[in-house]
Amino acid sequence: MLKIRLAIFASGAGSNALNILRHFENNAHIEVAFLMTNRKESPLVLAAKTIAPPVLVLDNQQVSEGQFLLDICAEHKIKYVVLAGYLRLIPKEFILNFKEKIINIHPSLLPNFGGKGMYGDNVHLAVLSAKSKNSGISIHFVDENFDEGRMLAQFYCQVDEEETLSSLKKKIHHLEHAYFPVVIEQTILNQTHA
Repeated sequence: MLKIRLAIFASGAGSNALNILRHFENNAHIEVAFLMTNRKESPLVLAAKTIAPPVLVLDNQQVSEGQFLLDICAEHKIKYVVLAGYLRLIPKEFILNFKEKIINIHPSLLPNFGGKGMYGDNVHLAVLSAKSKNSGISIHFVDENFDEGRMLAQFYCQVDEEETLSSLKKKIHHLEHAYFPVVIEQTILNQTHA
């Protein structure tokens, strides 16, 4: 049986991307065809090469061109794209060709603390500043608007009164690693067998 092929797009240090790579390493139904990053100096580049799939390092000009990304995905027979800390705007042309096939994770409970400029520490600092009682992660499909695609799942954590940036990041990181790969797998298998 042919496996469903997915691509991972990542910009940051890549712990989520590596976690997803490991999750699908010996999966019977889904395989990671390649990991793409726009940061050649990222520690992710070296770490991912030890796991197996090709690592494509593309510059910001290349990743801003929808047709360029579509061509790469066609060449690798990609059915799904996962954004794991990917900080570049996805070209509209690409989104329209992968409608409800691009899965993103956001480190807050959307629609709260989402939108342009809300990523990484910016999100956590906003949560702390607002004195929110809860935070968490949102896993959703990508559409043409930042953080507004159809919601797939949300997972919560409590924000304590003495919460710090560091402690909140650890809680969110734990949720990301525990749930993101599982939701990706369930979503793909549910759509494939629907």
